[in-house]
Amino acid sequence: MSKKMQSNILLLITAFIWGSAFVAQKSGMDYIEPFTFNGIRTLIGGLVLIPVVLIMGRGKDEALASDGHEMTDEERARKKRDLLLGGFFCGTALFVASSFQQFGVSYTTAGKAGFITTLYVVIVPILSILLRKRVRPIMWLCVLLGAIGLYLLCMTDKSFSLAFGDMLVLICAVCFAIHIMTVDYFITKADGVKLSCLQFLTAGVEGLICMAIFENPDMGAILDCWMPLLYAGVLSCGIGYTFQVIAQKHAEPTVASLIMSLESAFAVVCGALLLHESMTPRELSGCAIIFAAVIISQIPEKKKKEETL
Repeated sequence: MSKKMQSNILLLITAFIWGSAFVAQKSGMDYIEPFTFNGIRTLIGGLVLIPVVLIMGRGKDEALASDGHEMTDEERARKKRDLLLGGFFCGTALFVASSFQQFGVSYTTAGKAGFITTLYVVIVPILSILLRKRVRPIMWLCVLLGAIGLYLLCMTDKSFSLAFGDMLVLICAVCFAIHIMTVDYFITKADGVKLSCLQFLTAGVEGLICMAIFENPDMGAILDCWMPLLYAGVLSCGIGYTFQVIAQKHAEPTVASLIMSLESAFAVVCGALLLHESMTPRELSGCAIIFAAVIISQIPEKKKKEETL
């Protein structure tokens, strides 16, 4: 089996883990409150990544030593500062986004939450305008399709307002778009796995602080919630991210993004099979249009042919 095929299989497993994690998040609300669930699961995700950081870090150190390159004290200090700043800002953005998502999942279905969350793919280019970045013309078609899909998925014939849970998940999608842009800024300045580990730890600590302030955690309920917590923490945060990093070394970027966008489809399937959720034909049409918007947004732009003199 080729390395590309192995990478694609790992990415497919990652998409399934992330999609099915919506079921774990939904189930977790039967036991504990949102900040408690999010704080513990992201902290678990960060702890799971520590061995990965140590193993991959050792390999990079050996590679640098063999190349004869040794960082100066100034370079080390700068990298450490960028890592700490990146971990804090990315972790805080992740905490805000995942908190809105967790509260939203309490009021809507896992399938709906999965599809609304994937709208971050379409929202990122819109926010890029604020940073004066060029936006491909096709993205405006994706924005239009996303709006139509959201309307069909969330709006009823009797009401033109978003349901409370759907609105929270939509805000979560905007926050995840901000998180992605924050990661995009710091990923060039710090090691990817270390940055991810630190952001999970940061989000976990912030979640536990909010848990202590706003909620009444019960140890018995937390222990009863061990399966959703471990699934969302170990698999979704720790293993899912590790698989993504390993797989993307040999996968084509466009193919990788398309495979990972299947996360939303897996959320609907798992919600139907495990939580017995169902959708009307109208809602399924909305899912299909949102999925189309996500797929179209991943199509690479054709490079203009250089004019010959």
